[in-house]
Amino acid sequence: MSLQKKIDQAVKLIRLAGADGETVEVAYSGGKDSDVILELTCMAGISYRAIYKNTTIDPPGTIKHAIENGAEIIKPKARFFELMQKKGAPSRYARFCCEVLKEYKVLDKSIMGVRKAESVKRAKQYKEPTECRYYGSKKNHVEAFYPILEWSHQDVVDFIVERGIKIHSLYYREDGTIDPKRRLGCMCCPLASIKKRREQFVKYPGMVKAYIRNEEKFRAAHPDAKVNKLYADAYEWFVREVFYDKQSDWEQSKSTMFGPTDYKAFLEQYFNIKL
Repeated sequence: MSLQKKIDQAVKLIRLAGADGETVEVAYSGGKDSDVILELTCMAGISYRAIYKNTTIDPPGTIKHAIENGAEIIKPKARFFELMQKKGAPSRYARFCCEVLKEYKVLDKSIMGVRKAESVKRAKQYKEPTECRYYGSKKNHVEAFYPILEWSHQDVVDFIVERGIKIHSLYYREDGTIDPKRRLGCMCCPLASIKKRREQFVKYPGMVKAYIRNEEKFRAAHPDAKVNKLYADAYEWFVREVFYDKQSDWEQSKSTMFGPTDYKAFLEQYFNIKL
């Protein structure tokens, strides 16, 4: 299918979302896909509000980019590191941060930049261009629309270039071309692979310090927490979460003839920081 046909279908779906004159949310993250759906919504001519849900740990420049595109900035009930002090460090098995910072209702209808091409998991999860999304209960739901669900990475790049859309600077390679496979999610997200997450901490070493500082606050406030039994301090806890996928590999790494590892020194050397 040609890109123009995909554009026409996307605009038609968006017009359907706003057919009753009701103001529709454009779920704006500051990423390239949200820039695309914002442009398509403008082309559709419906009443909308571009909503940016501030996670407090998005990459530098993201809020500025959202404001430049007319998005409303919604502050969370609690900042990410305040949540850490209460709940500990998030993991792919305990993503309390998403629930509080991103997954909540604003308006009854929402246009989202979900695409199957983003991952195998998304391709399996999203089958139709519309669905009812629930947030906590069946009464608290949103009618979601996915106008670019079937768009490829190249479709997105071609549309951005064709329409002259200014996207976040992090998507550009050194030669000025767009890398459509780059993601603009929360910094150091636990859903990323161990390798990619570690690369993020290298890129943003201030996040290492912030994680450890707030993990220590959690440990102090929750003396009976399981992590206090598993790890001697926040440095050891951080190494386990960021460097090891499996508990068995972690346990094996500790079985050395050289005595206990100085995890603080290890982290300072690896990330070239002072803790």
